[in-house]
Order: sequence, then C-alpha cells, then structure tokens
Amino acid sequence: MRLEYQILLAVALDLLVGDPRWMPHPVRLIGRFAISAEEPFRKMIKSPRIAGAATAFVVVTVTLVVSWTLLYGAGAVHPYAGDLVSILLLWTGIAAKDMVTHSSEVVDALNSGSLHEARRRVGMICGRDTESLDESGIARATVESVAENMVDGVVAPLFFAAIGGAVGIMAYKAVNTLDSTFGYKNEKYLEFGWASAKLDDIANFIPARLTALLVPVAAMFLLHNPGRSLRVFLRDRLKHPSPNAGQAEAAVAGALGIQLGGLSHYSGVPANKPLLGDPLMSVGSEHVVRANALLLITSGLALTLLLGARLALMR
Repeated sequence: MRLEYQILLAVALDLLVGDPRWMPHPVRLIGRFAISAEEPFRKMIKSPRIAGAATAFVVVTVTLVVSWTLLYGAGAVHPYAGDLVSILLLWTGIAAKDMVTHSSEVVDALNSGSLHEARRRVGMICGRDTESLDESGIARATVESVAENMVDGVVAPLFFAAIGGAVGIMAYKAVNTLDSTFGYKNEKYLEFGWASAKLDDIANFIPARLTALLVPVAAMFLLHNPGRSLRVFLRDRLKHPSPNAGQAEAAVAGALGIQLGGLSHYSGVPANKPLLGDPLMSVGSEHVVRANALLLITSGLALTLLLGARLALMR
C-alpha cells in the first residue's frame, strides 16, 4: 500500500479513536527507555552535556532500529502485515483527537462553573502550576497548549511521516519525547538536556513555521481574521526565547484577537513569557473552542500540502 494511503488511514484512525489508554503507546515506551538510560550514562560519562547527548543518540537510534525491524519483520511475513504495522505506528504518532478531547473537557468544566475541575483538566495538558489560575488563565493555558500541539502533535509528525514514513514519525516522536523528558532549564537538566532540546529545536524548525503560515489560511475558512493572524505572526513570532514556540502561538493569538503569554508559574517558580497578540478581548472558553477548530483545519491543510508535495516529488 502506498505511504500516502497509510498516512490518510492513520489520520482517520486518530480522528475516530484517538489514543486508547489500554494500548501500549510507543511514546510512553520511548519515555521510559529514556529515563532508564539517564542514570547509566551519567555514571559512565563525567560531562553532563556529553552524557545527555549520548543518551539522546542512543534513544533515537534504538527507536529507529526497533521501528524499522518491526516494519521489515511484519513485511517479511506478509505485505499486508507490513502495511498494518506501518499504519499503527503512524497512528500513534498523531495526536489531534486527544488534544481536542482534553481541551474540550476543560471547556466543559469552565462552562459548568467548576474551576477546580477545570484547573485539574488543564493541568493534564500543560506543565505550569494551575492551582491559582482564574477562568481567563485556564482558558489562556489551554489555548497555548492547543497552539503548541498543532506543531508537535500533528504537523511535525505529518511532516516526518511524509519524508520517512513510520520510521520517520517514530524518530520525530523520540526527539520530541527526549525534549519533554530532559529539556528543562533547571539545575538537573540544563546541561544534560541540552542535546535533547537542540534536537527538538532543529526537528520543529520547519514544521513550526509551516503551521504558523497555515493558521491564517485556516482562520479564513473559519471566518476569523487571517490578516491579523499573519500580521501578529510576523510581528511577535520571534519574541519567544525558543526559536519555535512563538510561531504558531502568535498566529493563533492574532487569528482569535487575544493575547497569549505573560506570567506563569512552574513548580512554584514564576516565569514571564513574552506577550503574543493584542488583548482585544479577554480569553475565555469560547476561544478554546475556536483554537480547536483552527487545529483541525490547519492539520487538514498541512496534510493536503504535505501529501501533495510528496506526490509531486515522486512524479
């Protein structure tokens, strides 16, 4: 079966089923492997930065080898078995449905007046402290998470799937998981997680910008403000210290007419994020719903563009 059809089936599976909790998920397995590798490499290599780079190399390499072995082994049994394994791996690398589901649960809690439940729900999709967030703060954190997930949950996986199939998407998820595991700017991981963070920056460089350029197009389909989305993207995208984090967030903020960023707390430590967008209105639950719509339309545009480019290059 052609890779394009496999990707389409994987996207359909994600939209229909999402990420079943009962199923062993490759990302969770990669995360456990990365954590188990940390201490041995710290003991073997004196330099934390080199130890972290070695850990990242081994985790990505093992992920590539295991993914390829699974595909090759299944394909050797029967071509359809190879197709099935490929579709399953591609499916597990895409996370549009889960983000829409989790963020919608935050909206439901906000609309029912349960701030405690909304804080608990948003705490499941973002890393900041949520105990003291008010309604607007909860909605802002959720919109930021949706904007971030457009890149690392959907567009970037599709980008690497179009380039390298199931092995490509698994390699990307290994890099992304390494950053989620070690890419913290604290005393423990500032040096050890340096390579993981840099790898993630490199991997997301093109997908982040592709996403941000597609958001204004999606905004046009949803009758938002595509011109403002593009204008805010061009103005604010480089304010963030991360080379990628501000790209999609700025475009989404412009499309919705809201301001993202500002003061957040992580493990009790305050962090002032750059302000992206203009505070034309207070962020509320309705903006989470609109952000989810932007995610789905942007994802569809990215899928169409990437598969179209792949077919054109193949010809």
